[in-house]
Amino acid sequence: MIKFVDLFAGTGGIRLGFEQAMSDMGIKTKCIKSSEIDKKSCETYQMNFDEDAYSDIHDVEINEDFDVMLAGFPCQAFSYAGKQLGFADTRGTLFFEIERIIKKNRPRLCLLENVRGLTTHDKGRTFATIIQKLHALGYHVEYRLLNTSNFGVPQNRVRIY
Repeated sequence: MIKFVDLFAGTGGIRLGFEQAMSDMGIKTKCIKSSEIDKKSCETYQMNFDEDAYSDIHDVEINEDFDVMLAGFPCQAFSYAGKQLGFADTRGTLFFEIERIIKKNRPRLCLLENVRGLTTHDKGRTFATIIQKLHALGYHVEYRLLNTSNFGVPQNRVRIY
């Protein structure tokens, strides 16, 4: 069984895809912690998974071993549609909460998701910082820009995974 956490969970889209992929391979999963601060998203998450995900990532402590971290951390600070303040925007610093949890819990795999603007923000320095932080924790990093429309989702959304 693969134990996982679902951080910045939103309504549970990343979790849903992860659980479906694991199920297709005959692998059982168990979510040991989900976290989302938006109350409306939490209402939908509750309906989708019968779990209360409401918590502030700054307060999240995970005291149980888990294998996989799923985290679609906030994108507004890196999005072409926003002000692109990056780490100068408090939402842009939330990656460092992911780093904190990885450092303590050492999951075997981390699946992170964000907007494609993350790769070019501040001439690529923001993305380079994130990669460097993950390498410093001992993780090998591979990433892909993928468009959801290529995977049966009825929208044109390019994201980095």
